[in-house]
Amino acid sequence: MPVGELLLSALFQVIFDRLAPHGELLNFVRQLGGGVDSELKKWENTLMMIQAVLSDAEEKQLTDQAVKIWLDNLRDLAYDVEDNLDVFATSALEHKLIADHDHEASTSKVQRLLPVAFFRCFNRYTVKFNHSMRSSVKDITGRLEELCKQRIELGLQLTPGGASSNTAAQRRPPSSSVPTERTVFGRHQDKAKILEMVSANSPSAHANIAVIPIVGMGGIGKTTLAREVYNDKEVETFKFDIKAWVCVSEDFEVLSISRAILESITYSSCDLKALNEVQVQLKKAVDGKKIFLVLDDVWNEDYGLWEDLKAPLMGAAPNSKIVVTTRHSHVASTMEPIQQYNLRCLSDEDCWSLFMMHAFVSRDLTAQQISDLFRDKVVGKCRGLPLALKALGGLLRSKRHDAWDEILNSKILDLPQRNGILPALSLSYHYLPSHLKRCFSYCAIFPKDYDFEEKELVFLWMAEGIIQESRNNKKQPEVLGREYFHDLLSRSILQPSSSNNSKFVMHDLVHDLAQLVSGQTSFRWEEANKSISSVQKSRHFSYDCSVNDGNSMLEVMHEVQHLRTFLPVSISSSGVYESISSSGVYDKNDLVFSNLLSKCRKLRVLSLSRSYITELPKGSMSGWKHLRYLNLSHTWIRNLPKSTCSLINLQILLLRGCYYLLKLPSKMRKLINLRHLDITGAYLIKEMPFGMKELKNLQALSNFIVGTGTRSSGLKDLKSLTFLSGELCISRLENVTISREASEEILYEKQNLEALSLQWGSQFDSSRNEDKEELVLGMLKPCTNIKKLTINGYGGKRFPSWIGDPSYSKMEVLILENCENCTYLPSTVLWSSSLKMLEIHNCKNLQHLVDGEEDASATAASSSSSSSFKENNLQLESLRITSCDSLTFIARRKLPSSLKKLEIENCENLQHLVDGEEDASSSSFTGNNSQLESLVISGCHSLTFIARRKLPSSLTRLEIEN
Repeated sequence: MPVGELLLSALFQVIFDRLAPHGELLNFVRQLGGGVDSELKKWENTLMMIQAVLSDAEEKQLTDQAVKIWLDNLRDLAYDVEDNLDVFATSALEHKLIADHDHEASTSKVQRLLPVAFFRCFNRYTVKFNHSMRSSVKDITGRLEELCKQRIELGLQLTPGGASSNTAAQRRPPSSSVPTERTVFGRHQDKAKILEMVSANSPSAHANIAVIPIVGMGGIGKTTLAREVYNDKEVETFKFDIKAWVCVSEDFEVLSISRAILESITYSSCDLKALNEVQVQLKKAVDGKKIFLVLDDVWNEDYGLWEDLKAPLMGAAPNSKIVVTTRHSHVASTMEPIQQYNLRCLSDEDCWSLFMMHAFVSRDLTAQQISDLFRDKVVGKCRGLPLALKALGGLLRSKRHDAWDEILNSKILDLPQRNGILPALSLSYHYLPSHLKRCFSYCAIFPKDYDFEEKELVFLWMAEGIIQESRNNKKQPEVLGREYFHDLLSRSILQPSSSNNSKFVMHDLVHDLAQLVSGQTSFRWEEANKSISSVQKSRHFSYDCSVNDGNSMLEVMHEVQHLRTFLPVSISSSGVYESISSSGVYDKNDLVFSNLLSKCRKLRVLSLSRSYITELPKGSMSGWKHLRYLNLSHTWIRNLPKSTCSLINLQILLLRGCYYLLKLPSKMRKLINLRHLDITGAYLIKEMPFGMKELKNLQALSNFIVGTGTRSSGLKDLKSLTFLSGELCISRLENVTISREASEEILYEKQNLEALSLQWGSQFDSSRNEDKEELVLGMLKPCTNIKKLTINGYGGKRFPSWIGDPSYSKMEVLILENCENCTYLPSTVLWSSSLKMLEIHNCKNLQHLVDGEEDASATAASSSSSSSFKENNLQLESLRITSCDSLTFIARRKLPSSLKKLEIENCENLQHLVDGEEDASSSSFTGNNSQLESLVISGCHSLTFIARRKLPSSLTRLEIEN
């Protein structure tokens, strides 16, 4: 089945989009003159002619080496075309910046101060660029025309629109309800759960018929499980009047499916041609009858088509069921199911049993002894996928045992008899939208078993330019990337990691398919058996930094010409990401590193994370015009070179854990396309460079550091960054000068912020001003969408009224640290209807959580009536207080009954948890409906008792120490 054809078509589509006649790129090219725009038009026309023969070329490359070479050259040329278009786009941006500068200068004295040499230099650059690009454009035009001529010489046939000519070959063989397995392993619990759902009295909200989708990747055994359920004797006890099985597959054609259902019910052929006639007969057949229908291998996501198909079935008797098998959870949700059942891979033990059944005619002692030698290889290769186990077992069944090792060392998709594995997996790829095909193929750069984060992969897609923004779609690329990611996840192409809930992984065989699709565009170092010549054509390079040989890599890097991605990844036997420094790849004088910098001028992605480097060669970065992603996290780097600021395409700059980094480049404001800046843990940086307000596209900023001089950025700059989202920390707030920072709301309009941390310095000396800090905290009022707020080092006595305000209905976490002068909190905090977790640490003067009057009124309001709004809507579940030396009690009457976890540590003067607990009429310090499960108290030397009468009966953990 051709899969490379689809990837090339996806790449062509990106090129066609960029060559749109009214796009900014072509408008710029027309200004260059010299007929460059007409050359680009030739590119588009020639690529369209070539695209029309892709399907035929993919078919013939299997038997014709010349055609295979032609396809390889075409793929290289397509990437070169994209690279050149990227150069045009970058140059257009540079010209625009210069034009904008000239416009500003013309209205000021700056123009008169600029030397004439500046304009001469710019003109020389323009002439040089025009000559260079015209030469490159003509070279590509010639290569395109040569490939177009060769397509005729090779006898490649036109296929309209480049559509695949082997549609029949792409279809999965139809299934039936007749069992094909002697024994089904590892599905007993799955079958029991599906049978339970089939037997349940669970009509949907709108009809008597309920849908039960079985969802999972290709080859995982969905059809086998559905067949087991369909033929189980227990189904007979459910008293269905009608049972029917229909294999739907890719074409969801309502007429043909309706006819197939009717034929399955009546056991007779239907010659009716009109949809109305067929559905009228189908409705008559099922009306008033309890039906059990299996629709196998459904791909349709169109809700309207599903409603059309379901229409004649609506008259079925109550508790009718439809079991659907699909690879796509979006398909399942379209059908409004009662519950989706996600099918998992087989256990190692069941894998082995299934393999043995297919690999041996009889399981005698000799066969058992021989096969046990290969058990780990078989289980590891197939990774719980029944289709792969059956295919591998069937292949080895006919082989001598001395040939097993060679076969097991091969990729399953490379085996001479694929037994349906590749077609089964390739269907998922074939029906991906074109933009997702490139996203999927890019994943081949990761090693097998590599757990990746969603954000990590989305960033790489962004840098590679895979995420394409359209004029009609105003979504940010990060949002589109997350949609792409979850689409692949819903199609079972990506899967949640079994070892880390926040990460994801690809099944080994899906990974093999990604490698097959990507061809020579991706090169992973662990597959060093590839020829060095293949590296010359590679665009993406990754390596396992825990096992890399620096000398061997040097040999490879000499061959690199067109690299776009340089990515170190590592997976150890324990599954822990290992430091690059452990491999010894980089040091201060590393030749590999120098060679990389000098040759790789087309890099989009560069990661040097966790290396020994202390600096980047000066001027090295000025040539990386394409660079979008730069990761220097956890390096020993001290300064970034000035040339960093010439990377006008840079979108993602990661400096997390750069403990030795002293400052950011002074002209960072030039990085106008920067979207993500992470300086978490770069503690030596004292300020943000001047002009941060110019970074209008910034979406995520880990830390905004307020400086003291005029060459740094202040809070006004932060106000201009309107697109900030996610988490934000603002530190060194003691440096804010009210005269410089107007008293205005800085953060309130940033509607996409979810977590905010406000930090002052840890030293409380005469330079600190309580009134000023109260004013500063007041002007840092965030948007009401905030979910988590941390305040650290605040020197004011009072908290502003917005903290705990009911309008902050999404705030779930509040953390207060080192607020030395605060004596109490507003009552609205403790009695907030949204707050779930409250932590207070090292607040030396805090006497109790709320002041007396507020506490009394709040308590009275909450206890005066059982229907009190405040008490009934409290959400506080966790309260943790540490090192608050002046704290004498937590609350005056009682703690919220919603509280589940209470921890108090090192509060030396704490006498009671609840003031008034000594009153004998008091029942429990959390009230009658206490949910308290965990109570931990340590280092509270003045505490005389915990509860006078009784502890809550809900308590399951009690720890008291010191």
